[in-house]
Amino acid sequence: MTAPSDRYTHGHHASVVGQHARRTAEREAAYLLPRLAPGMRLLDVGCGPGTITTGLARAVAPGEVVGIEVVADVLEQAREHAASEGVTNLRFEEASVYELSYEDASFDVAHAHQVLQHLTRPEDAAREVLRVLKPGGLFAVRDADYATMVAWPRLPELDRWLEVYHQVASRNGADSDAGRRLGAWLRSAGFVDLATTGTAVVFAEPEDVRNWGTSWADRTLHSAFGRQAEEYGFASAAELEEIAAGWRRWAEDPDAFFVYTNIEVIGTKPA
Repeated sequence: MTAPSDRYTHGHHASVVGQHARRTAEREAAYLLPRLAPGMRLLDVGCGPGTITTGLARAVAPGEVVGIEVVADVLEQAREHAASEGVTNLRFEEASVYELSYEDASFDVAHAHQVLQHLTRPEDAAREVLRVLKPGGLFAVRDADYATMVAWPRLPELDRWLEVYHQVASRNGADSDAGRRLGAWLRSAGFVDLATTGTAVVFAEPEDVRNWGTSWADRTLHSAFGRQAEEYGFASAAELEEIAAGWRRWAEDPDAFFVYTNIEVIGTKPA
């Protein structure tokens, strides 16, 4: 969910969208669900393949959910997912969070999962969301803080991956350590009564470890992240191959462990 001037660090390769499709509202939006009620109108910013969006739609039914994204192909996947789940109180539209077509004060809640970290102007985006919320409306945001990412066994290839990822995100004008800044961004945009929480994401079960490791191996070689790293001169093709091999080796280690922190903030539009 970026403006034309923004460059999405991850891109929309199948290895990326497939990982995003594993997300659910019950897990990724657990901090928000208790604040939702039937009949609410909710805007899901940067909805991706729609797996979180459908869960949010169930939570506010018979209210309406609008999911927005900037990539038409991903929106088609979201529509297909919603149809397969039999969820009908939602729609998906191509739109930029910087310039929403919706009227002032037209939503009760807005939600953005792993979105603000990729924006060059997160405060401007938050102000635009503020505009379309009703007085007393909520904006729920959740972003990772990549500096909290820790792997065991500690491999030089994974250390290098994290270094290169930070470099690429910074070069794109984004902040891969955005989690710690969410509250400041929302407060600057005009939100009040911020509620801040954090969730540790742990990969320790073999299936989760293999999924995470092979996903990042594929993303390093085939997604926009790898292409941008090479384009910007932060890593050579040979080095990216080494990083991917390190991820695969880590994924098969019986002692493999990975942890990072997501930060969640819910801000309120002043009445």
